[in-house]
Amino acid sequence: MRGGKVIARASNPKRQPTPTPQPPQPPEPGAPGPIVTLDGEDVINCEPVLGYLHRGMEKIAENRTIIQYLPYVTRWDYLATMFTEAITINGPEQLGNIQVPKRASYIRAIMLELSRIASHLLWLGPFMADIGRERELIYDLFEAVTGMRMMHNYFRIGGVATDLPHGWIDKSRYLVRINEMEESIKIIQQALEGISGGPYENLEVRRFDRTKDSK
Repeated sequence: MRGGKVIARASNPKRQPTPTPQPPQPPEPGAPGPIVTLDGEDVINCEPVLGYLHRGMEKIAENRTIIQYLPYVTRWDYLATMFTEAITINGPEQLGNIQVPKRASYIRAIMLELSRIASHLLWLGPFMADIGRERELIYDLFEAVTGMRMMHNYFRIGGVATDLPHGWIDKSRYLVRINEMEESIKIIQQALEGISGGPYENLEVRRFDRTKDSK
């Protein structure tokens, strides 16, 4: 493809490969991406596939109130759903000069931070599967307040849907265990020090040792 035009070449159509280049990981369901037909290194046909992630939510919003639309926006970023709810209700609150109670503001801040941490833990999950346990604990906290582990529909104009249940704050504080996690990382590093790796790993170890000695 050159200059935005498809270049067609005479060749055997039976031998034309059709790869599907996509920015996301191929196993992800519903991801958008083109189906490309190649002739050598030339693109001779491209079929765009929208996938299932774009659901026409902008059009749906034209016939919904903010409260009716909140269950849709919570699906924009299903890994950090509280943030999409926050940006949706912040606009009407600022336009209407609506004062949010201090307690609701604190609850929102806690929920946003937990949502951010849960999103990052999912990113870390493929590398350290065991850390997913912490993410499940956060989802338990979300479920205790909103009734849903994901897609919460919790933020409201002027506050939040419900107050925190009894004992919820103590359970959330249990997650603040940074020192314990740091010690766990040290234990893992000590356990891996005596394990020999391949050529690349050994090269990286030597490079790290040289850097440490130079400091």
